[in-house]
Amino acid sequence: MKQVVEFFARVALVAVILLLWWWVSRVRSSAIPNSFLVVGTALLTYPLVWLARKMLDQGPTAHRVIWITTFVHFALGLTLGGPIVRAVTTHTDWSGWPLPVPSAIGLSLVIVSGAATLLVVANLAARGLGAPFFIALSRRLAADWMYGWTRNPMVLAVLAFLLSLGVWYRSALFVLWVLIVFAPALLFFVKVYEERELEIRFGSTYLEYKAKTPMLFPRRPRG
Repeated sequence: MKQVVEFFARVALVAVILLLWWWVSRVRSSAIPNSFLVVGTALLTYPLVWLARKMLDQGPTAHRVIWITTFVHFALGLTLGGPIVRAVTTHTDWSGWPLPVPSAIGLSLVIVSGAATLLVVANLAARGLGAPFFIALSRRLAADWMYGWTRNPMVLAVLAFLLSLGVWYRSALFVLWVLIVFAPALLFFVKVYEERELEIRFGSTYLEYKAKTPMLFPRRPRG
């Protein structure tokens, strides 16, 4: 019964996120409200993550961590997912500072980085028995295949995908948004919250994996 309730709770959260993303993609706004949606909402990630880390350290039990993480991931769907949706759907408004790069090159990068993102998702499902964010938290530590080269291949792939979109759009402003606003907020979450919750859930196994595998930039796995 407990597992059924948890399943339907996650389905409901996913449905709410998708509905909000649809609204964010459709709402019309002038430049200032749009800037808040794209930039200001992403900056809310910092206080969210800081507060969640405080809650995590107050009662670091496995069951409590799962539920805190579920709702943190849901909130990140708003503070990080929402800005992505808005940035993509309004990218034509970011016409300043065009990049002198052929669209064909950008499209090629989008295809390659998009395929890499899908491979990471498959890697997590096969080796960690989970799915991105609160859809299904991993039941075991994914530490091989792509996760043997870096602890955060999904973060790396998503950032590469977003940067590729900026190149495809030929928008320097979009690229700068990814580098200056989005990437630091995402990495703050990974470093401050996610590493701690993985340590609580997987203990010494995660600490050993963390000690031998780089956080972001890939390196050949050690024997």
